[in-house]
Amino acid sequence: MPKQTILKQILVWRAKHISHKQFVNILSVFIGFIAGISAVALKNITHFIQHLLEGKVIKSYHSAFYFVFPIIGLTLVYFTMKYIIRHKAGHGIPSTLLAISKHKGIIKRYQMYGSILMAPLTVGFGGSVGLEGPAVATGSALGSNIARMFHMNQTTRNLLIGCAAAGAMSSILQAPIAGIVFAIEVFSLDLTIASMLPLLLSSLSAVLISYYFFGDDILLPFKSVDKFVISDTPFYILLAVVACFVSIYFTKVYEWFHTFFRKLNSPIKSLIIGGILLGVLIYFIPPLYGEGYEVINNLIAGNTQIALENNFFQMDTSNIWVAIILLVGLVLFKIIASSLTFAAGGDGGIFAPTLFMGSIMGNSIAKIINHCGLFSTPVSESNFTLVGMAGLMAGVLHAPLTAIFLIAELTGGYELFFPLMLTSTLSFGLTKYFIPHSVYNMELGRKGELITHDKDHAVLTLMDTSKVIETNFVTITSNMNLGEIVNTAIIKSNRNIFPVINANTKKLVGIILLDDLRSIMFDTDLYTEIRASDVMQPAPAIIDIENDKMTDIMKKFQDSSAWNLPVVKEGVYVGFISKSKLLTAYRRQLINFTK
Repeated sequence: MPKQTILKQILVWRAKHISHKQFVNILSVFIGFIAGISAVALKNITHFIQHLLEGKVIKSYHSAFYFVFPIIGLTLVYFTMKYIIRHKAGHGIPSTLLAISKHKGIIKRYQMYGSILMAPLTVGFGGSVGLEGPAVATGSALGSNIARMFHMNQTTRNLLIGCAAAGAMSSILQAPIAGIVFAIEVFSLDLTIASMLPLLLSSLSAVLISYYFFGDDILLPFKSVDKFVISDTPFYILLAVVACFVSIYFTKVYEWFHTFFRKLNSPIKSLIIGGILLGVLIYFIPPLYGEGYEVINNLIAGNTQIALENNFFQMDTSNIWVAIILLVGLVLFKIIASSLTFAAGGDGGIFAPTLFMGSIMGNSIAKIINHCGLFSTPVSESNFTLVGMAGLMAGVLHAPLTAIFLIAELTGGYELFFPLMLTSTLSFGLTKYFIPHSVYNMELGRKGELITHDKDHAVLTLMDTSKVIETNFVTITSNMNLGEIVNTAIIKSNRNIFPVINANTKKLVGIILLDDLRSIMFDTDLYTEIRASDVMQPAPAIIDIENDKMTDIMKKFQDSSAWNLPVVKEGVYVGFISKSKLLTAYRRQLINFTK
């Protein structure tokens, strides 16, 4: 039986026997399983590659291979993308946010398997990025395409993408609550009873998959034992301030490298330059190899010397100040290594680098406090390591709730809940003052294409400007006389506004209202005396279709009090947008958005 016929029968049977809400719940469970399996596959393939590369055959020569492995991995990623996927793959979570905000939640099919092929090659061969972003991108693509297969509307499609994201995060981190909060916070999903149950079901089914395959073997296997001491509060405030500065550094360096390599406009040049620089960095600083969770776990456990034992300069890490200098160096160079990995064509996420830098940042501050000789009572290095991760995550990702619940879940309790809340909230608030958008949505935010929890702004973002442009206006050239205007425009048009354009360049030079001509249009003596340039007036505002966002267009209507505004592209007249049509389109989009 043909596949289309089977699917049609399923859809008919579903419509007769299962309500929409029930079917969404069933799909959320299924999507959670699929997202969980994809996350497990990503982890297993990556760890298999790492185990293979660090096997007995090359273990004795491994330090030399630190330089070679990243270049080999990035080259394999390039050929995989060019000859197998045959599409330019977007970076994990940003590409998913773009699909939600501008493509109605439609994600291309190749993204269902693209990251599973490319991310393990990137990270397994030493790329200094994480697997969480690719896991979310893979799960989101699966959720989008499953929703399309069953003809779900845009609102339900976005919800199922969120379910897949929650499932992927829950599976890879074994933190189901943090996975749900992540989907709500980063993807700006509406938190309602209707959306909460599917997110819970998806997250639960995904984490069950993770436990089935990995048991209790999680990325950060640590249970907090040091209790929070109220006298440490000023130090946690200091940690939040430092997290803010490191977040700004993280974001600026990340953006600078992306801008620089984008100007090269050549994948081959980016691969060669980025791959060589990354190889050099990892050769001299081996802890930058891969995700870096082993370093994090050693720091949390207090094994600083083990975390730093592979330093190239063979410095004495038993000296606390030498250890602090090396740790600060890891913070400074990790984001450079991550940016080079992305710039050279690698596939991965910034979640793991954020946790890596945050843990080292917190650990370093605790060591400085404990050994500077100014304070009699020492602070807990393990607690500061954990809270540092949350602080930097809140600042870099603009996801304070995710940061709080993730660390609380990973530590198996809420002993650190107060310092987590304090540090994450302060870090987020301070960083947002200087950096309005997170690394995930920086580009979308600049273009005004980012979906947020502001419903009015979200609806405007989802609207398509090109669909509200009207082109049935009769144009007038600036050199036309009154007679020509009456005979070629007024008589033939059912509009009361006429765009005036330059005859040669077609650029808009003004507008003429019918009211401007009423007193003279029947005086034939003036037909050859008066020209369009004599009676035209400047438009109250002009809409630039290439640069003006929908929020800008709404503001222009509000400020000008006009009912029709001309639209131009590079100065050339395109058409008009009417306030009535714009509001009608807004109402329709709002209905779809709130279904």
